[in-house]
Amino acid sequence: MAEETRWLDDAERDVWRTFITMTSALTDSLDRQLQRDAKMPYTYYEILVVLSEAPRRELRMSELAGLRGSSRSRLSHAVSRLEEAGWVERRECPTDKRGQLAVLTDAGFAALAAAAPGHVTAVRESLFDRLTAEQVRVLGEISAAVLGGLDPDMLLPGNHPPDPARGCGGGHVAEPPHTPEVGRPEVGADT
Repeated sequence: MAEETRWLDDAERDVWRTFITMTSALTDSLDRQLQRDAKMPYTYYEILVVLSEAPRRELRMSELAGLRGSSRSRLSHAVSRLEEAGWVERRECPTDKRGQLAVLTDAGFAALAAAAPGHVTAVRESLFDRLTAEQVRVLGEISAAVLGGLDPDMLLPGNHPPDPARGCGGGHVAEPPHTPEVGRPEVGADT
């Protein structure tokens, strides 16, 4: 027996439309800022962020695709463009000759470090400066609840258990941890 569709009521439909329009407009605004100021699309910025946070700044291509929620072919195209810019290199995986690693180069890390301040400013002005502290906390809780249902295995960046010290769950941090052994600079980003 087929389950009956639970249609959205008027209030839910209005919230859904506002939410989907807001997320699209926010992503478009952040993409325009990064294109204008750093000459990179938001998607490439996020790939650089994920690589900057990985051990030795490298990930298997298949793992990177999963972390970005991207198809392997779409990721491969993006990594090819990042290779052309000199920001990422592909290397053979030493433990599996069929696999490839995407490796963030020093030039890629420098590009990320240069792009991060403008990106953080855009995020702050577009989102956080428009909300009260309580609204930020609630947005974190809501985002964590929805993301937890979509990614129950917690594989996506930013999907982690709520941290009471941070005041909310979820939230991708673009600032890579400082690792003195590779001497990379800090990226001044909060998103």
